[in-house]
Amino acid sequence: MKIEDRLAVLNYKTDKAYAHITVDPKICETCPDHFCTFACPAKCYTLIEGKLNFKYEDCVECGTCDVACSHGSVAWTNPKGAHGIKYKYG
Repeated sequence: MKIEDRLAVLNYKTDKAYAHITVDPKICETCPDHFCTFACPAKCYTLIEGKLNFKYEDCVECGTCDVACSHGSVAWTNPKGAHGIKYKYG
């Protein structure tokens, strides 16, 4: 099963009032490598016409982006209670 198919079966309860990840666009504008676009398994980070586009709603809460960004642009916290992703096993 492809990763896109696996991600499609996840349940999300998105908190529209609180983004658990924030990105500093000023840092991203000067970033030479954009490792976040390669590291994120949910493809929350994409480049559109050379500018970073970020959408936290599809995040799988793995924290990879926090580690992958060596320039300090990503601020990652856990979602507030009762929000976030629900994984199904089996």
